[in-house]
Amino acid sequence: MDPSAAATLGVIGTLIVVGIGLFLAAGGDTARLGLAYRCLRDEAFRTKVQALLVPPKPTGPPKPSGVPVRVLALLQREGRLLDFLLENVQPYSDEQIGAAVRDIHRQCQAALKEKVIVEPVLPQAEGETVQVPAGFDPSAIRLTGNVTGQPPFSGTLRHHGWRVKELKLAAPPEGQDEMVLMPAEVELT
Repeated sequence: MDPSAAATLGVIGTLIVVGIGLFLAAGGDTARLGLAYRCLRDEAFRTKVQALLVPPKPTGPPKPSGVPVRVLALLQREGRLLDFLLENVQPYSDEQIGAAVRDIHRQCQAALKEKVIVEPVLPQAEGETVQVPAGFDPSAIRLTGNVTGQPPFSGTLRHHGWRVKELKLAAPPEGQDEMVLMPAEVELT
């Protein structure tokens, strides 16, 4: 056999083997094979396919949820809770602090009752004996004291816990920074 014919047969054989390999890699699906061929010859199509296959790079750390901040902003707006908690109260008398706390308590309580509906985690009264079953949710029930062995446990309810039943907080307007608890106030003269 002449060397050029042998070379030609070698190239054809290699192409057949590569074609069969691609066909098998495509799961025997001729449509996928056609798609692969189209990617090889159509630059614009190949660019679009590559963009779909490569996940977009994150632009930065994910922004945390603003819901907890909205609750804090509500308590600040309605009862000035942050102002009170962040203020140095050492120079004030107990009577002055007590008078301020009554107003803050009343206003914050009204805001919470309107916007954040809560219910006890456990329905029993504090001081009652309760049973904690196997498979309990540790995010809902915290065991304290002499915790040994396996559930079920029996103990005295020290606090019934709180769970949010309903949250009636509206989302902020588009473009508003949720991380601002209360905007600065500037009075113009």
